[in-house]
Amino acid sequence: MTIDAQIEAILFFKAEPIKTMKLAELLGVNEEIIREGISSLSGKLEGRGVALLVKDDEVSLATVADAGDIIEKMVKDELHRDLGKGAIETLTIILYKGPIQKSEIDFIRGVNSNFILRNLLVRGLVEKIPHPTDQRSFLYRPTFDLLAYLGINKIEDLPEFEEFREKIEESMEQFDSKENAVVDEVKQEDFPIPSEQDQDEETAKFLGDSDEEKTK
Repeated sequence: MTIDAQIEAILFFKAEPIKTMKLAELLGVNEEIIREGISSLSGKLEGRGVALLVKDDEVSLATVADAGDIIEKMVKDELHRDLGKGAIETLTIILYKGPIQKSEIDFIRGVNSNFILRNLLVRGLVEKIPHPTDQRSFLYRPTFDLLAYLGINKIEDLPEFEEFREKIEESMEQFDSKENAVVDEVKQEDFPIPSEQDQDEETAKFLGDSDEEKTK
């Protein structure tokens, strides 16, 4: 597989801006080769529905401006759909424990939540902020629009806030114990600690299964 094809695959999978230095690290090449691959990919995408966006030392994939009407219609349709069971579960965790990492959400739910989080971001119900101590990951928290929609002035006004938060904290203690054990094992093997992965087992089926989820 060519470098430009590998870059395209990574950008599609991550669905967010990635630094050229990170791409070079992932593909095991220098940044000059990455820049050549980016230039090649940009040319191959001309006239397509997806374009390559480059800003400073970051690059990402995005839909072209000409597809704006189609994307806008899809977004409006998505915003008017009911939330599925998985989305409600994820939203509850973020409400009662946010700001929270994706890896922590995945641990509590027992499944990967990447696509559901994207769905909630599009709806304006949650927002993603940089992790203050880990540049490899982000934190998710509820938006002011969500609080207004729920009719509450602050998170603590949520029903049974302390009880639910305590249950989530118990789950997080298990997550911390498991994460520390993995880190210790990796250190013993003298391997680098991998960055957070965005693989999502529900990506392929979430939209089609949301109605089914609501009936469970």
